[in-house]
Amino acid sequence: MLFQHVAIAGLAHVDAPRKLTSDEINARLKPTLDRLGIKVNVLQDVAGVHERRLWDGEVRASDAATLAAVKALADAGVDADRIGLLVNTSVSRDYLEPSTASIVAGNLRLGENCQNFDVANACLAFINGMDIAGRMIERGEIDYALVVDGETANLAYEKTLERLSKADVTEAQLRDEMATLTLGSGAAAMVLARSELAPGAPRYRGGVTRSATEWNQLCLGDLHHDRMVADGRMLMIEGLKLGQKTFAAAKAALGWAVEELDEFVIHQVSRAHTQAFLKAFGIDPNKVMTIFGEHGNIGPASVPIVLSKLREMGRLKKGNRVALLGIGSGLNCSMAEVVW
Repeated sequence: MLFQHVAIAGLAHVDAPRKLTSDEINARLKPTLDRLGIKVNVLQDVAGVHERRLWDGEVRASDAATLAAVKALADAGVDADRIGLLVNTSVSRDYLEPSTASIVAGNLRLGENCQNFDVANACLAFINGMDIAGRMIERGEIDYALVVDGETANLAYEKTLERLSKADVTEAQLRDEMATLTLGSGAAAMVLARSELAPGAPRYRGGVTRSATEWNQLCLGDLHHDRMVADGRMLMIEGLKLGQKTFAAAKAALGWAVEELDEFVIHQVSRAHTQAFLKAFGIDPNKVMTIFGEHGNIGPASVPIVLSKLREMGRLKKGNRVALLGIGSGLNCSMAEVVW
């Protein structure tokens, strides 16, 4: 879907305040690592994650998303009662029901005419939320939409480190759950608007999506045990195959040529995945801002957080073409474009 009338009126991110280093994690797991004879520093040397962020105290997904939403609304200069749609895209959630979106909407005191719901699609959900909001704005159903994401990895770390510290844990268990220890916490929000209401604002052109759902068992997040089990090798192999199909579709739909795009905002899993992605598509590393080393994998919040940080740094100039790229467990892949 390509849009003619959709703009990004507001954008914001919130970094979780507490740092947890990989050295601290390795120190806690030292008895397990020594017993299994593992000397490779997987988190730092392979994944490239030196630290990640966690929240102080008990912060729920809705709390984090609300913090970012307040900042994004202020950035857009839009009153909450003008929002016609709120989409929460967090992997983290407060409850099975009600929707986290309804809690965020209540926190913000959005109006009774504002539709609100969760969209769950692993690490692609924020881009999916942008697409849903863009379609409603393009059709003239609403003037403004708010897409939010709040990720809370605190409990996952607590439970995973507790499990991996047990005397009977196996090397296979350690390998399967290592991806959980690359996760990070953070939040992001974006206000999308009918472009006539936000003159001069960056334009959201739309994007394309492809799927390979025969690979839906490669990364499994367990709600009951607060853990994630992933086959990192196969995720990379099959994810890149799917990415190449999606990139071909983006070339056809969006007129993409790698050298003509100014910035690439990539969902960041690890150093190995990012390097493989850049190599596969011939992307100049200077056009990719990475945050996984200091923030870990923040799930669907990763793309909007990087976009917000790029703007904060002054790296986005008027007219820049910015590619948003993501591959999520399932497998699904989305690629979209924003013209700054």
